[in-house]
Amino acid sequence: MELHDSIPAIDVHGHYGSYLRRGDDSDRFCSGDDAEIVRRARAANIVLTIVSPLSALLPRGQSNAVAGNVDAARVAAENSALKQYVVIDPQRVETYAQAEEMLAQPQCVGIKIHPEEHDYPIRNHARAIFEFAARHRAIVLTHSSEQNSLAADFVPWANEFPEVRLILAHIGCGWDGDVTHQVRAIQQSHHGNIFADTSSAKSITPGLIEWVVSEIGEDRVLFGTDTPLYHAAMQRARICHADLTEQAKRNILHENANRLFGLAPQSVIEKA
Repeated sequence: MELHDSIPAIDVHGHYGSYLRRGDDSDRFCSGDDAEIVRRARAANIVLTIVSPLSALLPRGQSNAVAGNVDAARVAAENSALKQYVVIDPQRVETYAQAEEMLAQPQCVGIKIHPEEHDYPIRNHARAIFEFAARHRAIVLTHSSEQNSLAADFVPWANEFPEVRLILAHIGCGWDGDVTHQVRAIQQSHHGNIFADTSSAKSITPGLIEWVVSEIGEDRVLFGTDTPLYHAAMQRARICHADLTEQAKRNILHENANRLFGLAPQSVIEKA
């Protein structure tokens, strides 16, 4: 095993459950229960996965975030290899009440929002979301950069609320084919409180991860897989075999997440 393969990883962007998008038998290939997520993670030396339930996001416009949050709290409490994002759908006020309660629990480490699957433009609900997150000094993971979730639309709010740490998911994702949206948003951040994760099919593009690091630095990039939608080991391999220094790989694979989430001293992760 090469050194970079032995680096334990923290996956900041995972899911579990049934993928309900195409409505045919192929959905099962992007599905996996919590036990399967942990099995795949362990096989790739991913020691912790932060998840939100697919049932809280899908089917588009018909998901049940309230029930999904209840199940995710149970799953994360029962499995030390998982942590939870509580899903806020700003169109369902009760999800704010759930987040108020769940963010106080050790297994819940942040908030997940998805303007695309919940079908709202972020600019219509950003103030309420960011004001809530600021009160709790919370980390927010959001889908980006399709038309309801343009990375640039988050920048003014991250600048107004420096207490909020924002993760723009899916480096390279863009409704218009532009792979630079997340990077440009981070460059416009006034407080260094915007990050991006690698959980995108675009991340396997040769040279993209390396370009991102050259533009914004390795400290703003977090490892994510979007498991079970993508193969966790494949996503890890993209970082392990990137044209980056070993320290950059360590930062992306787990040290940045340690610092951001305050999960554990590095020595604990190294022994996992």
